[in-house]
Amino acid sequence: MQRNGRPPLYGIKNRKQKPRKAGLTQVLDKGLSIAEIESMLEVAADYVDIVKFGWATSVIVQNLDAKLEAYRSNNIDVCCGGSLFELAVIKKQVPEYVAFLKDHGIEHVEVSDGVIELSRSEKLKHIERLSRHFTVFSEVGRKDRTSVVAPARWVKDIKEELGAGAWKVICEGRESGTVGIYQGTGEVKSGLIQEIEAQINPARVIFEAPQKHQQVWLVKHFGPNVNLGNVPPLEVISLETIRQGLRADTLLLMHAPHPAPASARRRQDGSRAHGRH
Repeated sequence: MQRNGRPPLYGIKNRKQKPRKAGLTQVLDKGLSIAEIESMLEVAADYVDIVKFGWATSVIVQNLDAKLEAYRSNNIDVCCGGSLFELAVIKKQVPEYVAFLKDHGIEHVEVSDGVIELSRSEKLKHIERLSRHFTVFSEVGRKDRTSVVAPARWVKDIKEELGAGAWKVICEGRESGTVGIYQGTGEVKSGLIQEIEAQINPARVIFEAPQKHQQVWLVKHFGPNVNLGNVPPLEVISLETIRQGLRADTLLLMHAPHPAPASARRRQDGSRAHGRH
């Protein structure tokens, strides 16, 4: 980011800046106070693109309107967690949920089926209908660690949901980073990521990455402009230093005087080798 017209001291030139469509950082708000939000934004507003109100917290916190104002005044989009959508589905209250979002001026919505059973046709219809009025994040992957989904199914589901109108598709990792695209230990399922990357433009995907070593792996693999979600509020600055090579984990990758390997160069923008779907 430029301050007083001067370029950053050691920042990298190809890190996309706000408003951006790639290199998104989606922060998980599990019930932050206004004081906590202001503390985060004081140091990191330029690096937060989207805030997701975890689960169904948006309907029980007592400071929702104030939170919305704090984020919007810093050009940060907001979205309710997919659990609230799933709750609306099983209670047959999707119209009421839509009214809640509109009443609060929330323009983004997450469509997921990580807990409930929702047929593919039903989920795609929800995405299609909601995309007429909202920017839709859909989510693929189950929250149950015992549920194993083949890589080909991940790719198929992502393609279908983008085709139905999702702006970005979120790859499940949960707050813990131990399901979906991760092993129970938190280790990245590299084969799954590579299968997704081979057929999907990474700029259209958000990888949930709550743990630091997961963020490092994804930035090393895709470059600084990979979309990452479920980032803890206190880790936003840490993540940005990883993106810009301002800590040991990615310093040489971003700043070494010798050329990066061809594979790393191809991934610097997270999307160069892929057409837009």
